[in-house]
Amino acid sequence: MAGDRLPMTLGGLNRLKEELKRIKAIDRPQNVRDIETARAHGDLSENAEYHAAKERQGQLDGRMKFIEDAIARAEVIDVSKLSGEQVKFGATVVLQDVDSEQKVRYRIVGELEADLKQGRISVTSPIARAMIGREVGDMVMVQAPGGAREYEILELLWVEESARE
Repeated sequence: MAGDRLPMTLGGLNRLKEELKRIKAIDRPQNVRDIETARAHGDLSENAEYHAAKERQGQLDGRMKFIEDAIARAEVIDVSKLSGEQVKFGATVVLQDVDSEQKVRYRIVGELEADLKQGRISVTSPIARAMIGREVGDMVMVQAPGGAREYEILELLWVEESARE
C-alpha cells in the first residue's frame, strides 16, 4: 500500500492535519508528563500507571506515523471544481428510502475520512458503490445487513465542506 495515492477531500486532509497537530502539541506532551509522573512512583516492574502510559505512547506514535503517511500519500480532490450529472467521488447525494420514505444525505469521501455520523461514506462502501455513475431520479439497490434496500437519488450536490464538518 505504500506509495499508493489516497483520494480524499480537502476537508478530510484538513481534519488529518488538525489531528496530527493535536497529537504533537497536546496528547504526546501530556503522555510524556504521565510517564515521568508514573516513573517517579518507583519500581517500574509493577507500576501499572507506567505501563499504561508507555502503551499509550506507542499508540500515539503509531497514529502519528499513520497520519503522516496518509498526508504524504493524499491525492486531494477539489470538490468545488467537480460537476456533472453522475454521482462520483466528492458528491453529496440526497437519497430517499423507497419503503420508509426516509431521506438521507451522504457525501462520498475517501476511506480515511468516512464518518457515518457526519454523513460521510467511503467511496468503497456498498451504498457509494451502488450510487457511482448514477443520476438524479435513478433507483439504487443496496445490500444492507438487514437485507436489500432500495433508494431513489433525489439530489446531487457539488460542495466542499470545511475541516470542522
